[in-house]
Amino acid sequence: MFDISRSAARAAGIALLVPASLALPTAASADTASSTLDVSATVTANCTVSTSALSFGNVNTISGSNVDATGGIAVTCTNGTAWAASAGVGSGTGASFAARRMSSGASLLSYNLYTDSARSSVWGDGSGSTATIGNTGTGSAQNVTIYGRVGSGQTSVPAGSYGDTVSVTVTY
Repeated sequence: MFDISRSAARAAGIALLVPASLALPTAASADTASSTLDVSATVTANCTVSTSALSFGNVNTISGSNVDATGGIAVTCTNGTAWAASAGVGSGTGASFAARRMSSGASLLSYNLYTDSARSSVWGDGSGSTATIGNTGTGSAQNVTIYGRVGSGQTSVPAGSYGDTVSVTVTY
């Protein structure tokens, strides 16, 4: 027979218990749940406009010649957005779409803005015989040339630095 001391039996019992507690782990039961996430956005129609100055430079009013120059606008609109750019008459005293006016103090120099290089279509707000400029946005800047003319025959205009500010509005 076996003769096991008490401490040996205790050690053997512990040894027998430890392997039982270290038995292979049982697979944990993993439950899952699922759903869907709806994602949405609304792309809105937007436009921006910037301008590049139209400068006539030095104007000789006694030359008998028109002085022409160009400036520009850049319109950026959301792709597919129709837009129209209009221009105001300017801030010169007595300005109209027929004759815009740059001022130097109380002195005035007449000029006009056009949508075409022939300078036959006055850029305005679409009223009367004025035209607006329109297109459909692409998401990129669309550059448009603005044509200006200081008409000849303004021989009584005194020397000076003349200027005007014309508002540009893009409707979309």
